[in-house]
Amino acid sequence: MKYALLSLLTIFFVDCKKNSVPITTSDTNTSSLTYLALGDSYTIGESVAENQRWPVQLAARLSSEDFSFKTPQIIAKTGWTTDELNKGIDQAEPKGPYDLVSLSIGVNNQFRGRSAKEFESEFQALLNRAIGFAGNNKDRVLVLSIPDYGVTPFGANRNPVKIAKEIDEFNAVKKKICEQEGIAYFDITGLSRKAANDNSLIASDGLHPSGKMYREWVDLIVADVKAKLK
Repeated sequence: MKYALLSLLTIFFVDCKKNSVPITTSDTNTSSLTYLALGDSYTIGESVAENQRWPVQLAARLSSEDFSFKTPQIIAKTGWTTDELNKGIDQAEPKGPYDLVSLSIGVNNQFRGRSAKEFESEFQALLNRAIGFAGNNKDRVLVLSIPDYGVTPFGANRNPVKIAKEIDEFNAVKKKICEQEGIAYFDITGLSRKAANDNSLIASDGLHPSGKMYREWVDLIVADVKAKLK
């Protein structure tokens, strides 16, 4: 029974849930600015309503503060690693340039036991693609760090100390590359760790962030994005 439950949880973390469609595009309004969000379950907003996904919250916030954004185009799927996101982009064939591009990836590389060194080259390649989708304007690209799922009920029995250490290693890689490339890097990992003492920051699945947590990410990001858009 124990091993069956463990297998179920692993599948839950890695595989696609029904609401985790790999590509979400909505272009029905007349807004002018475009936003491409690339990532995994954190970008698609596993277990939260569509309007609670952080890219959707960010676009709505910017639209309420002097910028008029279309609904973000999201290329993301629960469980995606860097190589799977790369293939997903190939399949989606997004058409740029976009006014804003975000990249949030890496947790599933860590979860599956892949190395930070392998991640480094694959993340660099994805970042290069993101820059290209922004018309090579690096000021229009932003990267988020990997949240620490070790503080969630799902991660509690999966060696949280090891999870935190490895996520910090992956984030160090992301931060280094972003600094080298002159790309805005936002450390939301510390915010994610607040969930250890606040269950309202965790979605009903016991693993992913809630809409409230995503709002805190947007609070951290929005001022810098507004400055770059101006």
